[in-house]
Amino acid sequence: MITATRVTVVDVLQIVDIRTKIVSLSSLAIGTAYAAYATHSFSIGLFVTMLLATLLVDMGTTGFNSYYDFLHGVDTVDTDAEKSKALVQRGIEPVVALRISWILFVLAAALGLVIGALVDWRIVLVGGACMIVALLYSGGPVPIARLPVGEVFAGGLLGLVLIGVAAYVQSRTLDARIVWLGLPSSVLIATILSVNNACDIEGDARAGRRTLAILLGRDNAERMILLQAAVTLLLAYALVPLRVLPTSALVPLTLAGLFGWRELARMHRRGFSHLTKAPSMGGISAVFVVYTLAILIAIGMGAVGLP
Repeated sequence: MITATRVTVVDVLQIVDIRTKIVSLSSLAIGTAYAAYATHSFSIGLFVTMLLATLLVDMGTTGFNSYYDFLHGVDTVDTDAEKSKALVQRGIEPVVALRISWILFVLAAALGLVIGALVDWRIVLVGGACMIVALLYSGGPVPIARLPVGEVFAGGLLGLVLIGVAAYVQSRTLDARIVWLGLPSSVLIATILSVNNACDIEGDARAGRRTLAILLGRDNAERMILLQAAVTLLLAYALVPLRVLPTSALVPLTLAGLFGWRELARMHRRGFSHLTKAPSMGGISAVFVVYTLAILIAIGMGAVGLP
């Protein structure tokens, strides 16, 4: 058993699942880039501070998830087909994950106070509320992760809210364009969780969870994933007539859409189970990265004056 005094950097990175931080980094990049494009406002100091605070909160949240999922029997040797759960695979004391998570949250709170002092103290309230929800996601008497609303909370906070906060930190303004910009990201982030939950139906059910995938059943859960992907693309396309992005943005968005449908077709052929979870999560993560790049390219097109 690995104790707190013997934990290594590799252990910490596995506990916080550093691979999954592409989601928060995407929203931070999109919100910051759009603020720079729309208002010509950018501070490298604020960006770095926001980057560190965002990563600390995200890593801390994952650490809490690791602790509570192990504690509640969600993460076991049988369900961890990817062999990525540190507490299951590496013999680490669960309390180590809990301590690391609290340290990360304290550091994030300190950086939040710095951002509040430099920008607006209301940012501290928003950040504090997000951290409370992050704690309640896997902890508390009725964890959000055990309910069929996890997709709404994960997509809303990591998508729309984080994009809005990132844009506000740079520009000190917030308008409807940021809300529209955050919607497709929110739905796509929810889709990532839907894929994860569709693969984990058996393990989650044994652990007493009632996720949306469990309530819908495997076939309907897969249909939901396809519907979410379609809605993401439609919302992304809508950014052009809404004048959030230039018409030229249709090119990278269409290419991203084609890539996404190819990956979804592969997931459909494999099916959704513990055994196919690794390639399915890799596929939906690739879709998310390509979508992020498409949005950033589209913002860049607008910045250089393309119609």
